[in-house]
Order: sequence, then C-alpha cells, then structure tokens
Amino acid sequence: MLNKSVLVLNASYEAINICNLKRAIILIFKGVACAEEEAEHEIRSASMVIKVPTVIRLLKYVRIPYRVVRFSRKNVLLRDRHTCQYCGQKFLPGMLTIDHVVPVSRGGKTRWENVVAACKKCNIKKGNREPREAGMNLLKTPKAPPVVYYLHLVRNMQGHHDTWRKYLFLDC
Repeated sequence: MLNKSVLVLNASYEAINICNLKRAIILIFKGVACAEEEAEHEIRSASMVIKVPTVIRLLKYVRIPYRVVRFSRKNVLLRDRHTCQYCGQKFLPGMLTIDHVVPVSRGGKTRWENVVAACKKCNIKKGNREPREAGMNLLKTPKAPPVVYYLHLVRNMQGHHDTWRKYLFLDC
C-alpha cells in the first residue's frame, strides 16, 4: 500500500510531481506538505490513525525549472495512448507507426505538433498527403504533452485516483 501514487502540488496548486504514499506521509509529518485530498482508507499505528492522502500540497513554493518531455517514438505513443489518431482504435506499440501530419516531403517537421500515432492501415491510406486531402480527420490536434501529465501516464498507465482530475485538467 505504501507504493500507491500521490500527486504532489506546489504551494500554487500546480501539479509538479508524483510520489509514493510513504514519501507523501513523510512530507506531511515533517511539516513540508499538507493533504489536499484523502481516500477513505486509513493507515493505523499504535498511537495514531491517518487518512491516506491522494493529493498533497507543499506549504512553501518551490521554483521548478522549465522542463519539456523528450521527443521520441515511445513518448508519442504514450501521449496518444497507443491509439490511432485517425481511426481511434487502440493497438500494441508494434502495430503502430509514427505519421507526419504534414509529410516531410512537403516541408513537415519531426516535432510534437506534426507527429501522431497511426495504425499501419491508416498510415498507408493517408500516404504522402495531408489528412484533409486523404479524406481523413485527426481525433485531436497534436501538441507536446505537459510534463506532469506525461509523468502521470508513465507511472499510472492503469489509471489514476479521481481526486487528481481537477489538478491535472484531465477533463479538458
């Protein structure tokens, strides 16, 4: 249970990290953080009972240097949740290709805003054309993932605690 994930917020309520429950409890007892959201479960010791935190907030603001998610095939597939961005079907990583929305031969660049995960069938159908020319639509406009959202995906592929939604803007 102490390995459960806890979302860490800066004093400004900005999501900055994900830690395990043990680390979260240590930060709370040291007076560095407070629990913002709690689960119904409790942890009991001989002298106390505490509710399990799902979101903690640091009491002092910590300046976080600007970070970006490294561009790679693996990270594109994570961002797109192993889903073809044309037909909407989920696939195993080996069954997906990386497609340039604007083909390289037409001046398209290999960067977050121009690359999506696509199944082989859709990639062949699109060919060396832009999606509108091939009569295809993207499920969503590609963009670089925020660092915290990326951390959430990598560490919690099976899901997240519902209390995280409002801090990670997952409903947007």
